[in-house]
Amino acid sequence: MKIKEFYDIVIVGSGPAGSMAALTAAQDGASVLMMERDKTVGIPVRCAEGISKRGLTRFFEPEEKWISTNIKGAKLYAPNGESCPMISDALGDGYILERRLFDEFIAQQSLLHGADLLTEANVYDLFRKNGTISGVKFNHKGKKKTLNCNLVIGADGPESNIGKLAGLDTKLSLNDVESAAQYRLTNIDYDNDYTHFYFGNEIAPGGYVWVFPKDKNTANVGIGIRQDKADKNAKYYLDKWIDRNYKNPKSLTFITGCVPTAMTPEEITTDNLMLVGDSARQVNPVTGGGLSNILLAANIAGTIAAAAVKRNNFSHKFLKKYYKMWLKEKGKRQKVNYKLKKLFFNFSDIEFNETVKMIQEIPSDKLTLFELFKAAVHKRPSLIKDLIKTYL
Repeated sequence: MKIKEFYDIVIVGSGPAGSMAALTAAQDGASVLMMERDKTVGIPVRCAEGISKRGLTRFFEPEEKWISTNIKGAKLYAPNGESCPMISDALGDGYILERRLFDEFIAQQSLLHGADLLTEANVYDLFRKNGTISGVKFNHKGKKKTLNCNLVIGADGPESNIGKLAGLDTKLSLNDVESAAQYRLTNIDYDNDYTHFYFGNEIAPGGYVWVFPKDKNTANVGIGIRQDKADKNAKYYLDKWIDRNYKNPKSLTFITGCVPTAMTPEEITTDNLMLVGDSARQVNPVTGGGLSNILLAANIAGTIAAAAVKRNNFSHKFLKKYYKMWLKEKGKRQKVNYKLKKLFFNFSDIEFNETVKMIQEIPSDKLTLFELFKAAVHKRPSLIKDLIKTYL
């Protein structure tokens, strides 16, 4: 496909963050190009593929082809084996996606609304004119090229080369990143009505094991750990857990990666540039789950980007409206969730056991996020006050 010589907006990355920002900006009349370094949108899939119903239906009506499983709830497991279900309207219910197809769907919607897509395009630098970011430099099928634009949006994942090139602070400390590994296992026996979360310092130091259903006998089984708390890598702990819990599992796929569990930095914009998604640290710091947050953030980013085009104002001052809108939507929760993360993943196994026992005593129809977190922080009055302000 032939692309134009100039676009209002160039988006680096065509995952959900990039595609959602492209869709929103294109709907508002901006000319948009997404640049994807891989050959195909949605591949490889580095995700457990879960999303809440509320987070998805805020933007899209579910389509059968990219919904793998309907989930009616979640179960939490303490180190001692005790568990508690979460099945209230406020918790647990959602979908397991076919992320490859879902990512393709959002990208397709952006194209149908006027955006363009260039695959096998690896952006390696920003192009500057008189010191101002004015485009990108990229490799495309062995050739180095430059493309002009007014605004660059970095949707290029946790490492965010775009953020670094723009001089934004995208560094992650060891306690703000999870080392992750995941198999897609088949030939396993489990309750596929729920997502499952297993906690414990021997099981997953500084994190947890998850089991996300794909069908009756198949699931995404993964782990996230804090490498500074572990003496082995994520695969070691995951293999150990799988060996203890399944008789004869068969692996279909295996992936590794990192998940940022940091606060969103104060600066995710600069003149002529924005960051969105994992590059802007917009996942939930407690769970490391990010798809609902990322769709929301990308929608805001696309809206502000299109407004910048209409006003011909790409200054940091104007683009910072995106960050302010993000804070209004998620800022308080991000801040409290970050505190909760630091608390949860420093729990002893005894504290995990106590927390699950307290949650077991709450009627399932009364179990809200507030009640869940209150049980976890019952010995920390200051955090309970934060929870009241945030969740009530």
